Amino acid sequence: MAEKFARHKQPWTPDENAKLTTLAAKGMGLKAIAKALTRSEESTQAQAKVLKIKIAKMR
Repeated sequence: MAEKFARHKQPWTPDENAKLTTLAAKGMGLKAIAKALTRSEESTQAQAKVLKIKIAKMR
């Protein structure tokens, strides 16, 4: 069953964008970043693409 997120379909705030950028720059993986932002992995990945941020691939 898919995990529910309280922030479902909520717009991204400038603070969240800054945190996403910072965490990605530190080399964190998608799952960890999504959890830190309380967003889904799909939403986090989509926002990273909008911001043209590369997220490290975790093995």
